[in-house]
Order: sequence, then structure tokens, then C-alpha cells
Amino acid sequence: MNNFSIWCDFLEDSFLDNEFLNLIYSNTINGATTNPSIFKNAILNSKQYKERIARLNTKNAKQKYEILAIQDIKKAADKLSLNYFTNNEGFISIEIDPRLHDNTALSIGEAKRLRTEIAKDNVMIKIPATNESYEAMYELMKEGINVNATLIFSYEQSIKCFEALNLGLKEFRKKNKGLKEPKAVISVFVSRYDRLLNNRVLEKNKLGIYLASFAYHYIQTQNEANIKTLFASTGVKGDDLEKDYYIKELLFSNCINTAPLDAIYAFKGKKIEIKKPLSLEELHQKLAQNISKDELDEASKFLLDDGLKQFCIAYEDILSAL
Repeated sequence: MNNFSIWCDFLEDSFLDNEFLNLIYSNTINGATTNPSIFKNAILNSKQYKERIARLNTKNAKQKYEILAIQDIKKAADKLSLNYFTNNEGFISIEIDPRLHDNTALSIGEAKRLRTEIAKDNVMIKIPATNESYEAMYELMKEGINVNATLIFSYEQSIKCFEALNLGLKEFRKKNKGLKEPKAVISVFVSRYDRLLNNRVLEKNKLGIYLASFAYHYIQTQNEANIKTLFASTGVKGDDLEKDYYIKELLFSNCINTAPLDAIYAFKGKKIEIKKPLSLEELHQKLAQNISKDELDEASKFLLDDGLKQFCIAYEDILSAL
């Protein structure tokens, strides 16, 4: 795939047996991600889950959710196993309970438990990039657990994630020479910036790309093959942009784009032509022309807080319905 990967930002039981396989076999995707909102839509809106839920009437709500989610994650992991064992990505991500984002110890415990229960080598545990979570990322990598650092809206978050993941990776290497090493992605969110700030900047639908490019530059210069940039939140809203706009704009070498189905289908079959991001000097100029640092910092904080809030709401909606 020309050193560029697309992961599907969607999961649902019947999809896994049909379209998911077609996307894998056609080399359109080589990985997938989930989050509480994705599972909420699948579990609560798909008939496929009603019978499975009925068989779990002795379990509490969180147990029901985890059983359903883990079944899907395992199925996706199996279908991606050939990619994984041929070193063509092949990862599927599952997020810890987002309500634990401010508790380091509970985040570590939940992540380890999920990894043990799933018991698939090609699973990544998703951890939101909060101040309390960097230690969790370090601990998981140190123990050989793949990590997807998510909800990244600032350059500072990207640096802290890389430092934590890299330190954990180095500790793993010291004590586990010859064993398969853990891998990680740093999920930099893109389109949410544009939706929030388009009416305040000169260049519409560009700010998210500029900010994601900064993170990409930093991660690339660290020269650690086991930690990659992942561009997340690359779907578009409305009809003013082509569905695959953010995929095409972020076709950088050695990175991953996780996209919703409509973006993936819009891009499917198109030639992958790797782009070079703007230089750091050009990116600084672009940001200065469009937005002040204070406005950017304010937006980053809002988007992180809102992202955490929305994932918590989706998670609690699932539990309430179950």
C-alpha cells in the first residue's frame, strides 16, 4: 500500500462477514478502529445484536457491553490476522471505559484486563491522551501491549504520547530481547478542528491538516518504526467537500488514516500518490495567517473535553440501554 495505510473506523457484526472482508481482500484497508460511539450505533441499532443480548440476561450492563464488543473485536482480529502476520498492519483497536480517563491506575487495570480477555496479538488498546493517561501508555508498552493513543488535538499531546510510548518500548526491549515488540499509533484528530473553526480562519478546511502535519513531522523525525502517526476524525460533514478529502490531503508516507465508510468507498480504487507535507516553516506561516496561539490552545482544550464527554455519553447510553 505504498507505505500508507487506511483503517476502517467502523465495526458491526454483519459488516464483518461481508463488506469488511471485501475491503481487506481488495487491499483497500488493512486495519480497523472502534470507539464507544461506533459500538453504540452498532449494538443499539442493529438487529444482529438482539439475540446475543437476550442470551446475556444474567450479566450486568457493563459485562453485556464488553462481551458483545469483545466478540466483535475477536472476529475482526481474526479477519485481519493475515495482514498482521505478514507485517501489513492488521490491527483492530478497542477503547477502555472512557470514564476512566482521569484515573491512571484504573485505566491500566482495565486495559490489561481487556487485552487478556481478547487474547489476540493484533489488538490495540485505545487510551485517551489525558495527563493521567501518559503513565498508562508507558506501562502498557513496557509490558508488550499495543497502544492506540487517541483524542489528540494538540502538538503537546503528540509529544507527550510519543515520549511515554517510546520510553515504554525501550523498557520492553531491555527485558524482552528477541520477542515480538509492541506497536503504537498516535491518533491525531483532524476534521473536528475545521468544523469548529472554519468561520474564524482565512482558509477553510485546512487548519486540521496543518496541525496534523506538525504532529506527523515530529513523530517522523523520531525514527521509531514501531510508533506511527494515525490521522483520525477524517470524515467530512455536509456537501462542500468530497467524502475522501482528508484522505487525499494527508497521503503522507509511513502513516495511517482511519476513516468512516463513506470516505473509504469514495477513495477506493484511486491511485495512491504519496504527498510531502508542508515544511515546518510553511506550517508556522500558515498557522500565523489563520489563528492566534491563544485561540488554538482554547480550541484544543475544548475539543479534548468535548471528545471525552461525547465518548462518555455514548458509553453510558449503551449501558443504560442494556
